[in-house]
Amino acid sequence: MSVLDSKTPSGPIKDQWTNHKNNINLVNPANKRLIDIIVVGTGLAGGSAAASLAEMGYKVKAFAFQDSPRRAHSIAAQGGINAAKNYQNDGDSVYRLFYDTVKGGDYRARESNVYRLAEVSASIIDQCVAQGVPFAREYGGLLDNRSFGGVLVSRTFYAKGQTGQQLLLGAYSAMNRQIGKGKIKMYNRHEMLELVVVDGKARGIIARDMVTGKLERHSAHAVVIASGGYGNVFFLSTNAMGSNATAAWRIHKKGAYFANPCYTQIHPTCIPRSGDYQSKLTLMSESLRNDGRIWVPKNMEDVEGIRSGKIKPKDLSVDQRDYYLERRYPAFGNLVPRDVASRAAKERCDAGYGVNKTGEAVFLDFASAIERYGKEKAYVLGMHNPTDAEVKDLGKKVIEDKYGNLFQMYQKITDDNPYETPMMIYPAVHYTMGGIWVDYNLMTTIPGCYAAGEANFSDHGANRLGASALMQGLADGYFVLPYTIGDYLSHEIRTGEISTDLPEFVAAEKEVYDRLNTLINIKGTKSVDHFHKELGKVMWDNVGMSRNAAGLKEAGEKIRKIRDEFWKDVLVPGTMNEFNPELEKAARVADFLELGELFAKDALERNESCGGHFREESVELDGEQKGEAKRDDVNYRYVAAWEWTGDPAQAKLHKEELEFKDIELKQRSYK
Repeated sequence: MSVLDSKTPSGPIKDQWTNHKNNINLVNPANKRLIDIIVVGTGLAGGSAAASLAEMGYKVKAFAFQDSPRRAHSIAAQGGINAAKNYQNDGDSVYRLFYDTVKGGDYRARESNVYRLAEVSASIIDQCVAQGVPFAREYGGLLDNRSFGGVLVSRTFYAKGQTGQQLLLGAYSAMNRQIGKGKIKMYNRHEMLELVVVDGKARGIIARDMVTGKLERHSAHAVVIASGGYGNVFFLSTNAMGSNATAAWRIHKKGAYFANPCYTQIHPTCIPRSGDYQSKLTLMSESLRNDGRIWVPKNMEDVEGIRSGKIKPKDLSVDQRDYYLERRYPAFGNLVPRDVASRAAKERCDAGYGVNKTGEAVFLDFASAIERYGKEKAYVLGMHNPTDAEVKDLGKKVIEDKYGNLFQMYQKITDDNPYETPMMIYPAVHYTMGGIWVDYNLMTTIPGCYAAGEANFSDHGANRLGASALMQGLADGYFVLPYTIGDYLSHEIRTGEISTDLPEFVAAEKEVYDRLNTLINIKGTKSVDHFHKELGKVMWDNVGMSRNAAGLKEAGEKIRKIRDEFWKDVLVPGTMNEFNPELEKAARVADFLELGELFAKDALERNESCGGHFREESVELDGEQKGEAKRDDVNYRYVAAWEWTGDPAQAKLHKEELEFKDIELKQRSYK
């Protein structure tokens, strides 16, 4: 085991980023034209990075497995993006955003990276406004803010429930400008299947044209992986079905350490699954917890009445309801962080109070908000004695203006009107805080290979606060990577064009060909989805919202068996040299089957509870925090970075010890 060097700059944390930029090497504009950079993934992190690097003068090759960068999964983000602008004059600051993010991540993030994230956050908003992103505005024209879980201020900028889409269109327009100028060469419907390393440096990739099936070699002086997270290792998640871990896993197997794979976020406000046939889950924005109150019935007979349809939720009076988040966490109420809210919902449902037929749902109720907003609106309009119906109609209009598209989406999926009856929600796998280990410059343990956005581990610790994924993606792409990559590339200006005829490219292409050819020729009896579902069930049952040593050991054994069976009995129809979605899925699931085992190994190794990683053996046994997650700062205050050795069960652990010089380490409390 080695100790990793994060390359964190010295000096006061508030000056680190400024001093670092002042002292790193630069590439002059004329030399940038001589340098190629590959960007894999064109969501918020990849799209903003590609646009920024091309604008600076580098030659960029961008790869997306979708038919357009506009379809990157960043488009699905709903609720907003954080920035410490203090528009609401409620005491926000760069330090408070930094503090909330480190605390929200349960003190398992690198302080220097998180402070930089908070520091550049305000610039992100200015950049996006300049691009024309239509953020919500107040009556006077100023940008509006709302609050998200885990904080006591309003710092979240939003565009209704479509924030990810609007931000992605901003990055896409910036990319398109560079594509039009020939500075970015765009490869749609191309999937990276291998990293090429020459003399210890990342020098290119092997990609598959997903339309023709042809394998292609692409060279560059640096490679940026911005391919998102690995939540689909659970099969059922809020991610798009195409979201995968292959790019990250391929560079891991070439020498990039994989950090904290067990840190996965369970989002508390998802539409409950409706049956075993379901292939993905739908997220309801966390912004709904601003105004929605979460509850279950207090009495078991009411639970049974609601499940059977004999009782309607609105028939229960307030004193017959258990607003359990408000009861357990009075300081934050419904706005506790996602991991806390998710575990609380699971606890109520495990105790038998789940309100749908499967017993896996709680209510998210807007009746109080509709009444409150309706009375306020009536007063503004001079209606001093409005009827209940008038108050309700006015309140509904306010809620519609704030959350209308989310309510519409919920009704389309469930056929229930959330204006009239509470939404049903339940936790689901959403985001992954773990990912490729990177240093302060976002470089992996492979020189010249970088990771940005959700693909890296660096900013969110063990639990991501709401509205910070978009913040990190754009911070990395617009304001961090364009500076730090120059420090490395300043030594590459005399390298010249890199030939794709080098033996390393030939060997990497053969490796990909052999892997795909093997999958095609197994000619088994079970579909790819069969194995993916089997893996997902083990992951959810044994490595889901709560984990214990016995279950994690069992998960490792079961996943190995599934993987062995996969390579003996998977059926991949069609051929390699054609459009073949089943082959694409098979290659991705093969990677998930290895990642899933490392995930369980990492969770077993970390015998503490922190953030989204909840070990049943590590809970507070008494006092005010009884039953809450118990962190172990003596033994586990480190980043676990795993080195590939040929078998996930034999992965080698490296540690980056975490230092906390600016924030006091203490057990989280939201009570």
